[in-house]
Amino acid sequence: MKEEVEVWFKSFQDNLCNALETCDGGTVFKEDTWQKDPGEGGGRTRIIQNGQVLEKGGVLFSAVTGSLPTAAAKALLLPDTNFFATGVSVVLHPQSPMVPIIHMNVRYFEAGNGEAWFGGGIDLTPIYVNPEQAAFFHQSLKNTCDQHNLAYYPEFKKWADDYFYITHRQETRGIGGIFFDRLQATPDITLAQRFSFVQAVANTFAPVYTQIINQNRHLPYNQDQKQWQLLRRGRYVEFNLALDRGTRFGLETGGRTESILMSLPAQAAWEYNYTPEPGSAEAQTLQYLKKDINWANN
Repeated sequence: MKEEVEVWFKSFQDNLCNALETCDGGTVFKEDTWQKDPGEGGGRTRIIQNGQVLEKGGVLFSAVTGSLPTAAAKALLLPDTNFFATGVSVVLHPQSPMVPIIHMNVRYFEAGNGEAWFGGGIDLTPIYVNPEQAAFFHQSLKNTCDQHNLAYYPEFKKWADDYFYITHRQETRGIGGIFFDRLQATPDITLAQRFSFVQAVANTFAPVYTQIINQNRHLPYNQDQKQWQLLRRGRYVEFNLALDRGTRFGLETGGRTESILMSLPAQAAWEYNYTPEPGSAEAQTLQYLKKDINWANN
């Protein structure tokens, strides 16, 4: 399936960038096309900066082939080190602390021994948690999942809660979403059906996130709220550098460093032993950064 998947992911990158540029209204993506070693593919890194809404973000497409380091192949339980991988990764850091950070990844991996699978997911990291918007976000993901398999949302929502967890802080990175990996063909589900699901997840991103942007983009904020945003971005950095398996895998297997680290915000902050005032909006947000909150109502 690799040719079909690669073509669709590349087209999806185009469509998503167009939707985000239209929503932002103040800037456009700049493209950096890169090549791996000769004959091993490459990608298109698209970065948006200093927009009306988006301070920094990236929508990255790649399609590469090669040979995994032996340790990486062993970690994936693969007897063969040859591989093909393609996907689209998205991270967006807004200017306003009232607009959430968002991340999405959809990917396809094909090993030299013929094994193939899809992975990906979407998660939302609000600086201030709005329960109604959190419910809308999760319900939208549940609706997408339910159209393909009623078991997907509860399974993948729990996977996201467990994965996007900052263990050394004992808090979730945000309000979660869905996360899945190694979705292979089974006797009951074809690889084409897995691909259809991944396409639906990807296509959920733009309408859901742009609606949240447009609800929040004009909300006022002050310097204290901006500082809280920088502190929450610091937590985002901690997760990505210390715990994210995709970041570690990319760096350890000779991936393109600039593309891998595009997920980091332009600015972040760390304040020693910062504790919000009891009863504040910041303290309330921390109460929502827990696993197993049932955001979707039906």
